Order: sequence, then structure tokens, then C-alpha cells
Amino acid sequence: MEYILETQNLCKYYKKNKVLNDLNIHVPKGAIYGLIGKNGAGKTTLIRVICGLQRPSKGNYCIYETENGKKINYVRKRIGAIIETPSIYFDMTAEENLKEQYKVIGLPIDDNLKELLSTVGLKNVDKKKVKDFSLGMKQRLGIAIALVGHPDFLILDEPINGLDPEGIIEIRELILKLNKENGITFLISSHYLDELSKVATHYGFINKGKIIKEISKKDLEEKCKRRIEIKVNNVQECVKYLEENKIEYTIKEDNIINIYSPINISELVIGLSKKNCIISDLHEKDASLESYYINLIGGDDNV
Repeated sequence: MEYILETQNLCKYYKKNKVLNDLNIHVPKGAIYGLIGKNGAGKTTLIRVICGLQRPSKGNYCIYETENGKKINYVRKRIGAIIETPSIYFDMTAEENLKEQYKVIGLPIDDNLKELLSTVGLKNVDKKKVKDFSLGMKQRLGIAIALVGHPDFLILDEPINGLDPEGIIEIRELILKLNKENGITFLISSHYLDELSKVATHYGFINKGKIIKEISKKDLEEKCKRRIEIKVNNVQECVKYLEENKIEYTIKEDNIINIYSPINISELVIGLSKKNCIISDLHEKDASLESYYINLIGGDDNV
């Protein structure tokens, strides 16, 4: 698999505080990669290091197979980013903001400004000042600014923070559009797990500065499949019963079985008891990204 971004034992220290702790991440080309973790887990620090705003204390990272070093700044021209809040001039128009970004990154202003604004749904703003934009419009302008220079890797830190439902939908549709039509790879840090689950193709779970799990959407959906988990005293007889009744299942452990087919609990208990198979524990397992996260990391703090 080809990766846009890889890190190898990446560390970032602030005095004795280790914010990134031998972190290893792998963002596949063409993916929408959701970065999930508690406040203070290291999400924003990782993004700032990748974007060159902070130096790593130890370890390496590769962008487009180029390791951090002298050539990395050239490769970073292929990255667009919004970290925490977009850098926007509120007394300027959207088009004027784009022109300023061209100057900042040292590129000649091309003729696609209106096309770029149209891409993010801002083609009719004309001479309207950004200070008069809605929060959703400002966020879309921020993405347009990040797209200056035609990057193929976008890094977004909390892109829907504070948006109303309509604004959230607009950003979601824009991310999906840019990924599908323009082939842009995304790394998205977000607290909104339900919304993230609607766009992400891959996930990385970060805790105490370390990626503790990476998983594709396909594999996550299989693990999060709604199911009944039962603990029995006789797995062999239980399996016979499930096979006879064409009930979909998997054996999780020696005496624990996951059942995926819709079933009548009473009928299951009675049917198994006739085979001298007793259910000692039964739980319905949730099927959400949030529940997976809580089971993996814990939910005492905010994401």
C-alpha cells in the first residue's frame, strides 16, 4: 500500500512532558483518515510537526516517501492545512484572501480563483466582506485557501467546530467531493465521531502521544457489527444449534460467541437449554465508532 504520510517512532517533548511518544502513523494515498483521541492526546502537536510548525524531538516522518530533512519543505508544497482556525482576513473579500495566500506561499496568482471559490460553494459571494460570512462560509473559505497551489493532501484540525447542522453537511459534502473528484487525501482530527464516521475510510486512535490502533472503515464496520454476545458452558452444542437454525455467528473466545442474526432471546435460551447448553451471560453490543473508541481508549474525558 502507498502511503502519503508515515512516521517512525516520532517524539515531541516539552521539558519533561512527552506529547508524542514513539508515534507511528500510516495515511494511505486517497484515504480520508480520521485521527481520534482525547484532548491532550497529541493530535494537534502531530499536525503541527507534519506541517513544519514544530520540530520533532526524535524519530522520523515521511511525506510522499521524503524523510524530514532539507527536501521536506519542497514536498510540503503539496500539503494544504487548516490548524485550529483558518487564517482569514475579515476585512477582505474571499477572492482577496485567496490572492494573499498566493503571495504567502510564493506562487503567481493564476486565473482559477473563481473556479476555486466555486469548488467550495462560494461562487456568488462577489465583493462581500468575509466578516459578513456565516461560520460555515468562513470554514469553506479556509478550505479554499488551503487548496491554493493545488495540494493533493489536506490536513484539517476540527473542521466542523461550532458549525450548525447545515454547515456540517456542507463541509462533509465538500470533503467527499474533493476526495472523490480531485483525488485529495485527507487527515482529519475531529471530536465529532458520528460525523467523522460518515466520511472516513481509515482511522487512527491516539492516546498519550501514541497511535494505539489503526483500522480501515471496512474492518471497523465488521468489528462494530451489531451483535449479541453470549457466554455458554458448552460451545460445541451451541454451535450445533446455531448451525441448525442458520444463525450467523463467530466464536470470540473458548466460551464466548457473537451472534449477528436477528434472534428471539427466549427461543435461543430454551433451544440451547434442551441441548444442555446454558447461557451464563448475555449482552447486546453497540455498533458505533464512539463505542469502539470508548472500549479501546476509555471515555472518562472528552475526545
